[in-house]
Amino acid sequence: MAMKRRVFLPSKQLLPRFITSSTASSSSSSSSPPAAAELPQTGRSCAPPVTCERALDLHDTEKLFASTPSGALLRSLANLKIMAWEPVVDLGIAVVRSKAVEHSAAARAVVVAALKATAYRHFCAGENVEEACKTLQGLWDDGLQGILDYGMEDAEDNAGCDANLAEFLKTVEMTSRLPISSVSFACVKITAICPVSLLERVSDLLRWEQKDPAAAAPWRRHQFPVLCDASPLYHTPSVPAPLTPAEERDLEQAHRRLAELCGRCADVNLPLLVDAEYTSVQPAIDYLAYDGAARFNRGPTPIVYTTVQAYLKDSKERLAMATAAAEKEGITMGFKLVRGAYMTREVKLATSLGVAPPIHRSIQETHRCYNTCALFMLEKAAHGGAAVVLATHNLESGKVAAAKVDELRMGRGNERVQFAQLKGMAEGLSLGLRNAGFNVSKYLAFGQVDKVIPYLLRRAEENRGLLSASSMDRDLIWKELKRRLTDAVLRR
Repeated sequence: MAMKRRVFLPSKQLLPRFITSSTASSSSSSSSPPAAAELPQTGRSCAPPVTCERALDLHDTEKLFASTPSGALLRSLANLKIMAWEPVVDLGIAVVRSKAVEHSAAARAVVVAALKATAYRHFCAGENVEEACKTLQGLWDDGLQGILDYGMEDAEDNAGCDANLAEFLKTVEMTSRLPISSVSFACVKITAICPVSLLERVSDLLRWEQKDPAAAAPWRRHQFPVLCDASPLYHTPSVPAPLTPAEERDLEQAHRRLAELCGRCADVNLPLLVDAEYTSVQPAIDYLAYDGAARFNRGPTPIVYTTVQAYLKDSKERLAMATAAAEKEGITMGFKLVRGAYMTREVKLATSLGVAPPIHRSIQETHRCYNTCALFMLEKAAHGGAAVVLATHNLESGKVAAAKVDELRMGRGNERVQFAQLKGMAEGLSLGLRNAGFNVSKYLAFGQVDKVIPYLLRRAEENRGLLSASSMDRDLIWKELKRRLTDAVLRR
């Protein structure tokens, strides 16, 4: 498939873009997965520390926030301070999940209004595609790209999946009317286009197959490794029943939905990020995502990107195994690397079952794992066999990756390397990477406030420790506001 390169050209207006549609897919062949490649072991993040500092410098706040109005800085500082105060966050989560809010329309309306004015405005891009595109326009004017994410999760049935697919397709269609490359990726949650109960069933069968290779499922389309010996298998303590004919038909429906979305993305040359979820359903998500990659990633530029969560103990091994399998099959893999967003859920479940949690024991171990995986993928990207999205809010990881790009002489604008942060988080890192010449995107979740409450709650739960422990953004914003105030006084 011949692909048009999405060139980064700043624009002050939303100019229409017309791309000739062409569909392409390729069937995958099945074979036993090759042995996992050895990932590099890193002690320190990069060689001399000065290399990291030169690759990414956040000290000049005037340059960093040159395009950000003071009012926007003040709002961000206020939101970050509130969300860093854990008692307030705990109270907010308790109120949103309370029975009073669940059963009272009036109470729910008050809570939704409060959320819209605070967390929603800070983390989300709007209630619909049109509002999200206005938010994206502001980013584009500032030299940043956007990842449009329709923030729906956990569909219950096929009707809900079909409705969600329609919204995902609408999002992709909207990008054809935006400036070329203002949108770097579309995004999908498999839990929104495949019933969660089916993902749990498929994951059970894949875990049992990992325990007993002779129990290979007849419905498997490919042999990409989705689990390894280090993967958490405690979710499936006994042999699960095979899929029923109805479940197999539903699984085919899920394949069809994902293939339709991938095909539409391929038509407009827009890569698709498949989000990771919690470990009870992640094997099935990887299985579906790898099938999409096997069909649509046969050219030099990947359309389908899967996600690896570095806080999982098995992440390095699974990344190496999947990469090796893709190379053997002639598939160009795209991976998004994240630290992980289901810590509370994973620890609670594992503890209830009396087993060790699947995540690393400390944040330092997670940082080391993330950086190791990032360096591994950058090496692969430098040789043209893969592409990577480094989704991180961690300054040190940003410096490590930036220095590695320079060391590999890849060029800071290399389209195989993208950095990404959530809207409303790590603004200093995003702007610093942008100023250094890297491709940077902000993750733009959108949807009606009451529909994206699960997303907002997870942001609050999983990021409150991060926000309270890391004051980088608050310090940078405060430094810049003081500088502006001092300059205003001196000019009088």
